[in-house]
Amino acid sequence: MNNRIKILLVEDEKMLAEILSDTLSDRNFDVRLAYDGIHALEVIKKEPFDVIVSDVMMPNLDGYSLAKKLRNEGCNTPILFLTALSATEDVVKGFETGGNDFLKKPFAIDELIVRVKALAGRAEVRDTQETSYVIGEYEFNPSSKELTIRGEQTTLAAREAAVLVRLCRRRGRVVEASELLKELWGDDNYFNLRSLNVYITRLRNHLKADPTVEIESVRGVGYLLK
Repeated sequence: MNNRIKILLVEDEKMLAEILSDTLSDRNFDVRLAYDGIHALEVIKKEPFDVIVSDVMMPNLDGYSLAKKLRNEGCNTPILFLTALSATEDVVKGFETGGNDFLKKPFAIDELIVRVKALAGRAEVRDTQETSYVIGEYEFNPSSKELTIRGEQTTLAAREAAVLVRLCRRRGRVVEASELLKELWGDDNYFNLRSLNVYITRLRNHLKADPTVEIESVRGVGYLLK
């Protein structure tokens, strides 16, 4: 059985794409290449992937437009953007179009690998042995990543589940944002903080059916699950 993480790498600079593909393949990842957004859509129709790693600025169909189109078509595959863009509005736009994480160019290959594994759910194995948590009317099962309320189930993304586990472990106490970032993202930089904020917003939406449950932001410190 092939247990390798399957990546679609979307990068219009062919030399960089081939270097990244060879390096990731040497590190035991299963990699397919696409050279722009249109090409990526064609590849995705033919086979599923665990993670999509995409450049942002590409001809024909850029990374943001690719993400938006995939989300509109019901594709929930995690998307990691590789970008030289650093303005706040660029980061926000990336998350709003459906991206799950950002990695700023230039980057270290080890950081790319850590982020890909996290998005694919392979970095959260230690959480799967935990018991279920009761959160108000919800029951959260870290093993299946399922959040259940009144018979309705929602399967969380790997990193959503990882964040919620850590809030549940210390429910009623503040969990520092820097702690979450260092453990789950590997670094507490600005881009990762933006990503964490997006996941907190998503978790709030998942938990909104029970008004007694709240994830409170403690300004400048972190988050508190009530």
